[in-house]
Amino acid sequence: MFRLFKIPGFVGFFSPYKIWNFSTESKTVYLTFDDGPLPDVTTWVLDYLASEEIQATFFCIGENVKTYPELFDRILKEGHVIGNHSMHHVVYKRFRTELYLKSIEEANKLIDSKLFRPPYGKLNRRISKEISEHYKIIMWSWMAYDFDENVQIEKVLRKSKKIKAGDILVFHDNLKSQERLKILLPNIVSNLKKSGYQFKAIPN
Repeated sequence: MFRLFKIPGFVGFFSPYKIWNFSTESKTVYLTFDDGPLPDVTTWVLDYLASEEIQATFFCIGENVKTYPELFDRILKEGHVIGNHSMHHVVYKRFRTELYLKSIEEANKLIDSKLFRPPYGKLNRRISKEISEHYKIIMWSWMAYDFDENVQIEKVLRKSKKIKAGDILVFHDNLKSQERLKILLPNIVSNLKKSGYQFKAIPN
């Protein structure tokens, strides 16, 4: 099955309300993590980022923030940026617009961020426009496929050589991705550092 690792630049032309990458003259990339916070996996990510002196952006699910507030607080205390990933990781096509927007607002009472990433990246143009009036809709330009065991780790590492300055990289701090993440993240970060890249969190 075909997997799209690098989002083509022209996609932004057809998605004017979404941010897919950033324009930068420096060799800077943006690490992002979806679906946490969860014990063990998010804790591991935070420990690893601290060891590498890297700050990242965590798109959190509201119900996880509510269940693990101490872990959420740790993300903030260690200088990372947080974003809204809806209350229950809802898929837009399965919910009426008002219920989808309600899920975002419910999560934001816990998360308090102007950054929003739609679960599964699914969001049509009309609702994107409405959400963009209150949030920055952050997508991604490179996908790690840490959640997909059908994609060989060697292939992901090979595709990571296509990462460019300004790219937003998406990983997942969830249980499904946990074991692959522990292999992929250190390898990709190491290779990018060797190539002269630095890492920044997305401005809230």
